[in-house]
This record gives sequence, C-alpha cells and structure tokens, in this order.
Amino acid sequence: MSTPSSFVLPKTGIPGLIENWRSDLLSGFLVFLIALPLCLGIAMASGFPPMGGIITAIIGGVVVSRISGSYVTINGPAAGLIVVIIDAVQALGQGDAMAGYRYTLAAIVVASFLQILLGVFKAGKLSAFFPSSVVHGMLAAIGIIIMAKQIHTLLGVKPAAKTLLATIAEIPHSLVELNPEVALIGFGGLALLIAWALIKQPILKMIPAPLLVVLTGLALGQYFDLDHIHQYLFLPDAEVLPHHEFTVGPSFLVAVPENFLAGFYFPDFSKIADHEFWISVVTIWLVGSLESLLSASAVDKLDPYRRNSNLNRDLTAVGIGNLIAGMIGGLPMIAEIVRSSANINNGAKTSWANFFHGLFLLVFVALFPKLIHEIPLSSLAALLVFTGFRLASPKEFAKTLAVGVDNFAVFVITIIGVLATDLLIGVAIGIVIELLIHLSRGLKLSNVLTMAYHVRQTDADTYHIEVHGAAVFSNFITLKSLLADFPEQKTVFFDLSEAELIDHTVMEFIHHYAHEYNHNGGKCEVVGLDEHHAYSDHHLAVHRKLD
Repeated sequence: MSTPSSFVLPKTGIPGLIENWRSDLLSGFLVFLIALPLCLGIAMASGFPPMGGIITAIIGGVVVSRISGSYVTINGPAAGLIVVIIDAVQALGQGDAMAGYRYTLAAIVVASFLQILLGVFKAGKLSAFFPSSVVHGMLAAIGIIIMAKQIHTLLGVKPAAKTLLATIAEIPHSLVELNPEVALIGFGGLALLIAWALIKQPILKMIPAPLLVVLTGLALGQYFDLDHIHQYLFLPDAEVLPHHEFTVGPSFLVAVPENFLAGFYFPDFSKIADHEFWISVVTIWLVGSLESLLSASAVDKLDPYRRNSNLNRDLTAVGIGNLIAGMIGGLPMIAEIVRSSANINNGAKTSWANFFHGLFLLVFVALFPKLIHEIPLSSLAALLVFTGFRLASPKEFAKTLAVGVDNFAVFVITIIGVLATDLLIGVAIGIVIELLIHLSRGLKLSNVLTMAYHVRQTDADTYHIEVHGAAVFSNFITLKSLLADFPEQKTVFFDLSEAELIDHTVMEFIHHYAHEYNHNGGKCEVVGLDEHHAYSDHHLAVHRKLD
C-alpha cells in the first residue's frame, strides 16, 4: 500500500521523530490547546481536583506514547469516563469528597493491573462481546448524564438534588435561578462551540474552538471581576421578573495549586476489602478498556496512512499509564477520539505528536498555574455540555433507528437502564434484551457463545469463509481472532448462505473488514444473503434466513 508523499517512513530505531518532527511538533502544540481546557473540565466533572486531568494527559503523552501500539492516537482523560469516576468518588467517599477521591485512585490502580493483564494475554478482542446498539446506548446515556450535571455549573447554580433523576428534574429551577454573569460566560462559550461546528472556512477551523471558549471566558471573567467576592443586583423588568441579588467570586474559577507538585495525591487502599470498592474497580476496568479499544479502532479508520494499531499492546500501554496516573492523583485515560481527530487533521504523522502534546501541557502547568486559575468554571461546563450533546445527539438516535426498530429498542432500553440504575447494570440490561430478541428469532442456546464456520481455500489466493448457524455479537470472537491474522492482498469471500441469523454487530464488523481489506489491496466480498430476510432497509440490518 502506498502512503502520501509527505509522510517519511522511519529510517531509524526512533519511530519517525527525525524525519517528521516538524509536523508532529506543530500538531502536538495545537492538540495541547484543545486538551488543556478539556482535561480541567473532565477532572472537575469527575469529582477530581483540576490537576488530576492534566496529570493524566501528561502521562498519556510523555509515557504512554513511547510504549503504545498506536500511531496518531492521543491518550488522556475522556468525557466517557466522567460518570464512572464521579460514581466511584461519591460511593466510596460517602460525603467526603477528598476521601472518595483517594479511594477512587486506589480503585484506578487495581483496575489498571487488570487492564494490563487484558493486553498481555491478548484479550483486546473481548470488546467484540458488546453489541453495537448497547455500546452506542451506553455512550448516549453518558452524554445525557454529563449534560444534566454540567448545565447547573454553566448556569452558576449548585443543585440541591442528590440523585441523577432529581438533578435532571432540577434543571428548570436552575434556569429560573441562574446567575446572569456566570450564565453569560457559559452560554457565550456554548454559542461559540455551536457556531464553530457550523463554520466551513478551513483557515478559521484551524483555530481550536475550546481555546476560543477559554479565551472568551477569561476576558469575561476579568470584566465581571470573578477574582473577588462581591454582590451585584440584577434589575430586570420588574413587571416580568423580581429584582435579585447575586454573588460572584473565585468559587466560580478553576482552583489549582501554584506549585505543580502540590497537585499530586496518593491512593488510599484501606477500602480494598469492601464490596463498593470492587464494583468501582470492575466498572473502571471494563468501561475504560472497552472505550479505549473502540476509540483506538475508530482512530485507525481516520488515519490517512491506513495503519492499524496493535490493540493488545495499546491496551497494555494505557494500563501502565493508568497505573502511574492512579498512583499520583490522575484520572484514568483512554484513546481519545476528539483530540486524536484533531491530531490527524493537524498533520500528525507518528506517536511523537502525542508525546509533544503531553510535554507542552507539562511546561504550561509548571510555568503558568495562575493563568489556569483565571478560567471560569462555566466555560469548562460549556465544553462538557457540548461534548455530552454530541454523544447523545438526535443524529445518534436517527442513525440507530435507521438500522432497525429492534436495534433502536436495545439502544433506548440501555439508555434508560443506565439512567435508572448505573452503568454496569444498564449495559447488562441492554445485552440481555439483545439476546432475548435473538432467541425470539431462532437463535439456539447452543449457538449463543459458539459460532460454526469453515475456511475453504480454492487456490493459492482465494479463500471462502463459510458461516453456519448464527453469527451474533456474543459468539463471533473466534472469527474476529481469525481475521486479525488473515493473509493480506488475497481474494476473500464471506459466504453467509448457511447462516441462519446475522446480527447488526457482526454485519457491521464484516462490512468494515471488507472495506479495509479492499482498501489495502485485497479483494473481499460478502455473498449469500439473497435468501435472507432483512429487518430493515439498512444494509447492516439484522438478517435471518428464510425457511
């Protein structure tokens, strides 16, 4: 496969640094500008000190980039883990935020060991066990939770609610009681993000939207004098709204220590024997590992050089990074899609861009902590509300519905399950519902965990992969493992003529695999679906063989 002429393949033991340092350095700097406010916001939304997010991104860049199996991925804290971490802090701390933070650090350390083991024993393929509709439902639920919690911060109001559903129900009250100056900063940031998403001008798009939000927030924060506690009187039309006195001050700004080393905290393992501790460990481990694998795979599809990450090595590296982060006060990290996309768009060639992004963060927080302190919390909340909306946007609902009503039902039930219970139980509910739907369509119990397939080679360059029985999310791990090491640049036919049931997750995987295989110089076709019934007009819908 040829690569664009601007990319210089590594000629030394250092992976491309000498040949590509200019493009990687520039991209690393631009990603740093995006990462700084996001890391601060994600940390605070997770119940961690602001420096917790910065510490993680520094480790993800400076350490993980040197040992990972990816090329243009940016590692750092992600919005998708906010719900997991804040739940752990609240459950373990039982009202004591600092104690909950240190107990959660211990849970991150233990979860990191399990994550490392997943990578060492090449268990990255286990991500296949989660059906697509459930994963998308989980992410949409996380988006809803982020928006529900952060909109109060954006408005400058502290909700009295203690549960998620009560927090959602309290949004109208917060809108009525909003702090006008703080809300103006938050809504201004949100408007900037929406406008920037609609702009098509390539030169303007080079300016990171999160940077604009922070700069605008800094300017408005100075104008409203948030550095000093003071009251002001809001004087609306008395016939519509009563006069109201509001308080502003440093409590609406990011609180960071002036000494970078003072931001380090150490885990407390004293709850390691408690049931709640191990629930937190398993949740952080499973959700973190799943999100990292899915994100790394998604980033590979964006790489213009079509390189494939070593997911098992990448998972091990992220686990090592999380272990270090947990030991000194940081959040868990994953392969982060938004920052990775920006990295690719900015011209990154190798993993050194990730290294430089971490290095710029380290230098900035060590030299300019007072500038970070001037960032309004409502600006960071605007970034998170926008991120949450993208995870749970109407487009996600429409895309899921287009695949089929059954797919949409599992998606919505997973969302409701997560919102009504917690992340693990909600995901488990979604998986059970998906299995029940498949069983109602003829999936045999003997096929739930095992797939029957046969590889037939008709000549030196032609392979037929014949699938029998059912091919569903819970049983296609062995097929995925086979294809991971399949010969390249051959002719491959996926023969599904004898498959009784093929679900959306498997259809999606096979079609993506065929697309990548063809792009890399081979020939791959999916055949044998002529006698199958599709449950929607979508080409990736569930297919069942007609009797």
